[in-house]
Amino acid sequence: MSDRLFPAQEIGSLAKPRWQLLGQRGEPLDAKARAEFVEADRRLGLGADLPSARDALLADRARELGADGVRDLGALFALRYLEAAGLDRVYDGEARRIEMYEYPIRQMHGFRFQGHVRSFDNKYYLKAAVTDEIRLEHPYHLEEYDFVKRHAHGEPKLPITGPYTLADWSYNEYYLARQPGWKGRSARRAAQREFVVDLARRALRPTIQALVERGCRVIQIDEPAAGTHPDEAALVVEGFNAATEGIDAEFSMHICYSDYRALLPELLEAKRCRQWAWEFANRDSTGHDGYEVLSALREYGDTRQIGLGVVDVHRDEVEAPELVADRIRRASGYLGDPHRIWVNPDCGLRTRSLPVARAKLEAVVAGATLARSAIENPRR
Repeated sequence: MSDRLFPAQEIGSLAKPRWQLLGQRGEPLDAKARAEFVEADRRLGLGADLPSARDALLADRARELGADGVRDLGALFALRYLEAAGLDRVYDGEARRIEMYEYPIRQMHGFRFQGHVRSFDNKYYLKAAVTDEIRLEHPYHLEEYDFVKRHAHGEPKLPITGPYTLADWSYNEYYLARQPGWKGRSARRAAQREFVVDLARRALRPTIQALVERGCRVIQIDEPAAGTHPDEAALVVEGFNAATEGIDAEFSMHICYSDYRALLPELLEAKRCRQWAWEFANRDSTGHDGYEVLSALREYGDTRQIGLGVVDVHRDEVEAPELVADRIRRASGYLGDPHRIWVNPDCGLRTRSLPVARAKLEAVVAGATLARSAIENPRR
């Protein structure tokens, strides 16, 4: 835990800049992308770390640099972008990831991709069916983390998709076929439990262990699917515990857009979870206190840290620092201990433009400064 009140952290992905998308495809930068890259380099000093890559992209030698070289620049940009906003814990904005499901599934044997399905709005992902016993090809996110560790000025915090979400977003053929008799509700539940636990033990745990051995100390387990099936909260916990068993690291669990009370008290059995990284600002409005749900943790006697969502990632309107500070103060009151709070956006900011995302992150940090000052200097 940070020594000061209300340290700030990243919580997920950022939008990829236009110059990265063009460069990864080996295309020359157009005028807009070039101007954006020049400004990013001027403001964040990308050339200080990767001068040859910077020069190659500006010279329209993206093909020579290669997609991985461009992704290095994208990852460095996101790191410096988050650090410049004043965050204490940072990552690379998931600059190397297309999305949170397909990549980890591709690192495992036992899956067959079936086609694209709609997730929300006009967003689609490539969905797979588990058709055989799960076997990990090799631990993943290692090279990604190595780059972050080498270049980060802040403390790295790695996000990884949790076993429950990977299972929920897949077709469960193999484990259901192993269930005897009629494939009714009880058989499907048993098959899903086996699927989640196998993912946790055979894929997530070896990957997390390898990351910790590389020096990763702070790991966020992302379980966005948890809120869609609150009656399966115990299974979310079983997967989390199986994935983190016996591993010495600081774990958080990120669940967004959920009725958190419906997940309690089962969720509290996540043994090695030190922080709940949840969404609140999205539900906070005039006449409705989005932070009141925190009182449930106090009712259950749960004293873990909170990754407090204080800005809404689904709106371009940038929250005033005073509103952010008010949200932090309210949350402190419900928890009864301000020292438990880290501040962050509700979720990843990839749906917002980079200028809007930067303004929201700066509002997070400025609001935390106001709230900190109000508590530490109450007579001012």
